[in-house]
Amino acid sequence: MDAQTQSLLLEKDLAFAKKGIRSGLLAGACWGLNGVLMGMVLALGPFTNNMSIFAAPLVGACIHDGFAALWLFIHNVIKGKWREYARTLKTRPAKMIMLASILGGPIGMSGNLLGIYFAGASYTAAITAAYPAIGAILGAIFLKEKLSPRVWGGISLAIVGSFVVGMVPPEGSNYPYFYLGIGLAAVAAIGWAVEGVISTYGMDLVDPEIAIGIREATSFFVYIFAILPLIGGVSYQIFFHSFTTSAGWYIAVIAMIGATSFLSWYRAMNMTGVGRAMGLNVTFALWSVFFGWLLNDLQLTPNLIIGVIIICLGTILTIGNPKDLVNLRNR
Repeated sequence: MDAQTQSLLLEKDLAFAKKGIRSGLLAGACWGLNGVLMGMVLALGPFTNNMSIFAAPLVGACIHDGFAALWLFIHNVIKGKWREYARTLKTRPAKMIMLASILGGPIGMSGNLLGIYFAGASYTAAITAAYPAIGAILGAIFLKEKLSPRVWGGISLAIVGSFVVGMVPPEGSNYPYFYLGIGLAAVAAIGWAVEGVISTYGMDLVDPEIAIGIREATSFFVYIFAILPLIGGVSYQIFFHSFTTSAGWYIAVIAMIGATSFLSWYRAMNMTGVGRAMGLNVTFALWSVFFGWLLNDLQLTPNLIIGVIIICLGTILTIGNPKDLVNLRNR
């Protein structure tokens, strides 16, 4: 291969990687926006029903994941992949994805939206952004993965940042259950981390766009047939009433933003590598602060800003060497 051909291939690879970086940033921005908008919708009727403080966010999560599954299915139909659903569901990897979906959806997403409901979107995003660090710890415990000093340093920073974010609620806060929300956000981070450990096998052997479609559909069905019945009749009252108001349809649109985040995230992993894509994706914590300030009059407290930055830095250290993440020639 002559020098000119090598140069052209390198430029093509760099352009591909740069496109992946844009996808990674889009994934982070969409997820940050998704959380802020969900927090705003959960402040509308019928989600302000006082009969159960847990019912409203869980119903919101159910509607969100149901519509996300629908939008992803439509996306896959347009791309001619709809037959892959039936074929994939017969395989062992799909069953692993479905198991992981229960941890990432009903547990992770429930913790996320309950955290948003009780502590606000930006504080919840800051805590959940530490999930890769938790995943690294779980990998060391259960998969016997060896962690380098850099990774341990990143984990330590993520933990410190989480304490900084969660130690002081915003002044004049409208969140009387702030610390409960922080705890539930931590549950979401653990759920997503465990999901990542379990789903690694399945995701490697299944088309990612089909896998995320199965993940969201599984989450929705667990909500509608298991979690909502456990909550009781009030959950179905909120569910059906939401579609007689604008709130339920707002969530349908927000779910499209969430689905865009999922697709962009997997596209980024393919184009620019897992470590770099994850580093870009966890910027959703920063995006959440920005959109919260822009759209919802978020009070920018020092502990929130400092904590978010520390968590993002710690997470980036956990998932890869910063020099390699910046150097596009190392994919």
